[in-house]
Amino acid sequence: MPVAIITGASKGLGRALAEALAARGWDLVLDARDAGVLKETADAVAEHGTRVAALPGDVTDAGHRAGLVAAARELGGVDLLVSNASALGAEPLVRLGELPLAGLRRALEVNVVAALGLVQEALPLLRGSAAGAVVTVSSDAGAEAYETWGGYGASKAALDQLAAVLGVEEPGLRVWAVDPGDMATELYAAAVPDDDDPRPAPESVVPAFLRLLDERPASGRYGAPALVEGR
Repeated sequence: MPVAIITGASKGLGRALAEALAARGWDLVLDARDAGVLKETADAVAEHGTRVAALPGDVTDAGHRAGLVAAARELGGVDLLVSNASALGAEPLVRLGELPLAGLRRALEVNVVAALGLVQEALPLLRGSAAGAVVTVSSDAGAEAYETWGGYGASKAALDQLAAVLGVEEPGLRVWAVDPGDMATELYAAAVPDDDDPRPAPESVVPAFLRLLDERPASGRYGAPALVEGR
């Protein structure tokens, strides 16, 4: 069966993707920082009958990233790598004049440096796959100027550029940066705790990711809402 590594997989979009892939028969390597929540997610996902390896840890730790790839190798390789783990840089978000530089560094380490480090670790196995693919979870904050979203948006813009260049450098792979759009997640709630406007559940955008896997369009940046709507 195909094998996917998903970071930030214990809740939100990561868990929704894990559930959807497991339902399709994918074997999974799941990452998150909270061991208890990750185990709960892994147990639920494994009910689909697939093999699930759950490795709690921090994606900024090179040893942890190596462990994720080693677990995937034991399952048969890496066919899909989803970089979904994210850090905001400040919770709640603040204007750039108040953004702690340590928070910005953390956002860049998690959202950009760790994502590239995991790609580098997994690249030999991705190249060996008949349909190797990398998905980086982007944000419209990486393309638009939203007040208080500067640090997080800068990290996502950098991630988008890494994905774009990787797609050029690795023509045998598919590399998709996907902007999922607004979602009701704990990350968003931490970013803007006073915003209680209703937002779509993460499960609502999963069909966009599945469409990419089914149709395998060219490497590039895609918006999940447009993919869900068939555009």
